[in-house]
Amino acid sequence: MSSLLKNALAFVAGVVSGSVVNMSIILVGTALIPVPDGVDMSDMERFSENLRLLKPVNFLTPFLAHAIGTLAGAWVAAKLAVSANMKIALGIGAFFLLGGIMMVAMYGGPLWFAILDLLVAYVPMGYLGGKLAGAKKVRAA
Repeated sequence: MSSLLKNALAFVAGVVSGSVVNMSIILVGTALIPVPDGVDMSDMERFSENLRLLKPVNFLTPFLAHAIGTLAGAWVAAKLAVSANMKIALGIGAFFLLGGIMMVAMYGGPLWFAILDLLVAYVPMGYLGGKLAGAKKVRAA
């Protein structure tokens, strides 16, 4: 199997594992920190409206899900990659960052959360996941 194919599979494994960790944290977190009465976050037609009803503590779960999910996905991808491990880990961070940007663009939410989430939960966690997996720094071309 070529190294390109192995690295592509490592990237896919990172996306899948990061997504599983993300959703697991969301499921557990919403059980531990319930949303206010009358808020149904599964109603995608009213999702933007429901975001306005949340308290700051309700944003802890999605932030942790985004950050730890990205960290886990980047770690898995960097561990499985056969070369360019840090680039692949940062690619996982960029992939999840694009998802975060799409969510903010579609649904909004508090500005403080959007800034914190987009600046801290994705690319820095991708880098940290790569470092924890033993990946070397990205060299300038």
